[in-house]
Amino acid sequence: MARTITISLPVKDINTSKAFYTELGFKFNPQCGDDSAALMEWSETISVMLLTHEKWSSFTTRPIPPSTSSEVALNISCESRDEVDAMNNIALVKGGTADINPVQDHGFMYGRDFADPDGHIWGAVWMDMSAIPSAQ
Repeated sequence: MARTITISLPVKDINTSKAFYTELGFKFNPQCGDDSAALMEWSETISVMLLTHEKWSSFTTRPIPPSTSSEVALNISCESRDEVDAMNNIALVKGGTADINPVQDHGFMYGRDFADPDGHIWGAVWMDMSAIPSAQ
């Protein structure tokens, strides 16, 4: 069995969040979803489990941080600079916040950060490994 990662995120509105992540390119897995949860797949090994606040609270007594906090930054690889820009633009149009941090452009690496409707931070990043400057 392949090692996988599933990131669980508390969300205010499951349908709004499902639509947001679908627009970014995630696929909803109907086998793992109901009115309180939705498994959104990025690849065969990376998924996001969206959980309503009520469902989230059934797993932990720790408080859900406010949407203005930085609990964690989640970075996701893109195949091109254009895909990085597209994800950021989709985030803006679909209820998120675009460019929450300065754009990072180092030539060999390009990234833009956005927040989903619940304030979870995502970094869309493209990197050309062959163009990384060598250490001298």
